[in-house]
Amino acid sequence: MSLVSEKEAPESDFGRLLFEGADWSFKTLSRAYDAIERVALDDLGLNVYPNQVEIISTEQMLDAYSSFGMPLMYRHWSFGKHFAREEKSYRQGHSGLAYEIVINANPCISYNLEDNTMALQALVMAHAAFGHNHFFKNNYLFQQWTDADGVLDYFQYAKAFIAGAEERHGLAAVEEVLDAAHAIMDQGVFRYRRAPELTTEQRQTRKREIEAYRERTFNDLWRTVPDAARAEVTSEAEQMKIERRHKLKLPEENLLFFLEYNSPILEGWQREILSIVRNVAQYFYPQRQTKVMNEGCATFTHHYIMNALYDSGQISEGAMLEILHSHSNVLTQPDFDDPRFNGINPYALGFAMMGDIRRICTEPTDEDRDWFPELAGSEDWRGALRHAWANFRDESFIRQYLSPHLIRKLKLFDLTDNAGDSHYTVGAIHDEQGYRKVRDALANNYDPAHTDADIQVVDADLRGDRQLFLEHSVRRGVGLAEDSRGQVLKYIHQLWGYDVTLSGMDHDTGKQLYRTSTIEAGEADKTS
Repeated sequence: MSLVSEKEAPESDFGRLLFEGADWSFKTLSRAYDAIERVALDDLGLNVYPNQVEIISTEQMLDAYSSFGMPLMYRHWSFGKHFAREEKSYRQGHSGLAYEIVINANPCISYNLEDNTMALQALVMAHAAFGHNHFFKNNYLFQQWTDADGVLDYFQYAKAFIAGAEERHGLAAVEEVLDAAHAIMDQGVFRYRRAPELTTEQRQTRKREIEAYRERTFNDLWRTVPDAARAEVTSEAEQMKIERRHKLKLPEENLLFFLEYNSPILEGWQREILSIVRNVAQYFYPQRQTKVMNEGCATFTHHYIMNALYDSGQISEGAMLEILHSHSNVLTQPDFDDPRFNGINPYALGFAMMGDIRRICTEPTDEDRDWFPELAGSEDWRGALRHAWANFRDESFIRQYLSPHLIRKLKLFDLTDNAGDSHYTVGAIHDEQGYRKVRDALANNYDPAHTDADIQVVDADLRGDRQLFLEHSVRRGVGLAEDSRGQVLKYIHQLWGYDVTLSGMDHDTGKQLYRTSTIEAGEADKTS
């Protein structure tokens, strides 16, 4: 069942309830959608893709978010495993279901649970169809990395290709490649935009420009410098290594991309599967970096819109109480010493920061004027929020906008946990001396440079023994677990076909901390 936003629906008069009771119909959904849209576009000034709202069953919702939250997804045994686990947890009452799932596409597709009451349907339409939708369309990371117009077609193609490969080559052969690709999926993304490939004519033009520059800047005095001082003696093997790395464009951060294009053993259909998994990983890469902002934007949007509709008499008190109950549940943040504590709730932090920006713009204190001179008292909180939603990710947003007022309100503190120490250390608390340190520490928790392992391909001798060399840049002494890195190396070996060596190098000193190869791992397995 679906509700498309372009569908005509009668407008509601000011002060008339949009709906009564818990039951919903397509007529009430359309009426509520139109009222939500007016507040979102005319009041908040949101800029969104066209919306398509789909109503799905409990089982369809479980199926959707057990496969990366994408209904259009290829088959893999891990999705079935997730489905079984989520269904069992839901049936036993240990967990609830998502109220909605939203797909970043043009049109933006929202999947709402059919068991939702009408009040919840209104809430999730405001949350997903306008909050998430606006963030998807306007945030710079999504604009750089997501083709909203073509993403649904690509996922449909990927699903059909995997199904076709299973028919031609067998389920076991396809799953073997998917298992290996999924194991290194987090190392299958480009973290920075790359310059487009040059045409032959453009490369020749660039070469002529470089030669012309060298002629202009040539210094004849250079030839008088003795050869020994002019150049380091480089062995033939070292020179070949330099040339080899240059041809392969190494180092390379995207491991799946490198294997797709350079593996000596993969067939064409296997390379295409790596490409599919790589593109799926790249699609979710912006979402990994904007969880706080994305959910904060959607939660602030639904909270503002629902309150605006209530204030104008279009939502009853009973419906508003239900909405606020669900809103409060989403924002639950257990204390650090609570058994339920599992880190900072992104909904709670994001919503609190969005509300704090509004406060700084409309009711600033002297402290706010010192910390945020451009925002404090500007009154344009809508513009300030739209600017933040468009131009920041979680790490930079927290580093720029987390205020001392909110640090005190949330009672944040910095807890230092060094592996070599027998105890924890409180590095900073919510006071004058600790504000910046707490803010930086929290921001670092959302920075991929601090949280993701920096593993790159540094060499591959395709004409010799075909050994593949990977290097892990170890920061702050945080290495990779010995047992898991051996297992993952086996998956890489499966895709490469020859020996794979991973070296852990200290980022600051360049010292080698560990070295693991698939040959050593295989011999260890035989011994055990």
